[in-house]
Amino acid sequence: MSIVITNNSTNDEKVELFMSLFRGRGDVYARRWESKDGKKSGYSPVCRNEWTPGSCEKPRVKCSDCVNRLLVPFDKQAAIRHLTGKEVAGVYPMLPDETCLFLAIDFDGENWRNDVSAVRSVCERNRVPAAVERSRSGNGVHIWIIFDEPVPAASARKLGSAVLTAAMEERHELKLKSYDRLFPNQDTMPKGGFGNGILSAATAFGKTVVSAALIAAS
Repeated sequence: MSIVITNNSTNDEKVELFMSLFRGRGDVYARRWESKDGKKSGYSPVCRNEWTPGSCEKPRVKCSDCVNRLLVPFDKQAAIRHLTGKEVAGVYPMLPDETCLFLAIDFDGENWRNDVSAVRSVCERNRVPAAVERSRSGNGVHIWIIFDEPVPAASARKLGSAVLTAAMEERHELKLKSYDRLFPNQDTMPKGGFGNGILSAATAFGKTVVSAALIAAS
C-alpha cells in the first residue's frame, strides 16, 4: 500500500513512510558514537548490555562475537529519535536470508556531480527509480534504489554494477572516480555478523533536518 504525504500529514504518517522505504534488519540497528575530544567516531550495534560489567567485554570482544549481546530492534521510537536528531541511527541493509530491500550507491570526492548525473541518466532511461541525496559530510551523494520486495543481495549488487558500467560506456570521458561503494557491501552475510550498515536517508521531521551518511558499521 502506497503512502501519500502532504502538508497535512501527521508526524506518525511521515514516520510510517520513512520506515516503509528504508527497511533493513529489524532485529538490530547501529548508533553513531563520537569520542569526547571529537577525534574519533563510528557506529556500533545498539545493545542493552553495552558496557554492562560482566556482560560487555568491548573492545576486547567484538559485538559480532559476544555471547551476551542483547540487541535492540529498530522500531518506531528509534526512527523518531533519528529523525528528530536525538541520535544518528544506521540500518543494516542485508537481511538474515541474504536479501535486501534497497541498494545504495555512494559517491564521494571531486567530480561527483558529473558522475551522479550520468548514473541517474542511466537509471531514468532504463526506468529504474532512483532517489538522490547529499551525504552527511556534504561532499558527496547517495543514490538510493528501493525494491518492492526482498531481492538477493548479490542480484542487487549486480544491478548497481550494471548501472555504473552503462554510465561509463555512455560517457567515455567519465572515470567515475567519485564512486566509493555499493550497499549492501557484500553478497553474503559474514558468520555471526550483521553485514555493512548504512545510515537512514536524510529526512525533515518537525523542525529538524537530519542529513545522512553511508557507514561501514560491521
